[in-house]
Amino acid sequence: MAKALLGYVGGPDPRMLSEMRRLQQRVLDLEAELVRMQAENNALVAVAAEHSLLDSIDLGQREPALT
Repeated sequence: MAKALLGYVGGPDPRMLSEMRRLQQRVLDLEAELVRMQAENNALVAVAAEHSLLDSIDLGQREPALT
C-alpha cells in the first residue's frame, strides 16, 4: 500500500526538474546579458558626452529665433 501511495503522490518529475534547470540557466544567461549591455550603454554614454553637439555651439554667435 505504501508503494502505491508513493507512486501515486510521486517524487520529483524528471521533466519538471529538467525544465526548471533550463529556466534557471536562461535567467542566469539573461542577467549576464543585462550586465554586458549596461556596461556597453555606459561606455556609449561616456563617448557621447565627450562629443556632444551642444559643446560645439558658440553661444556668442547665436542668431535670434524666427517669429
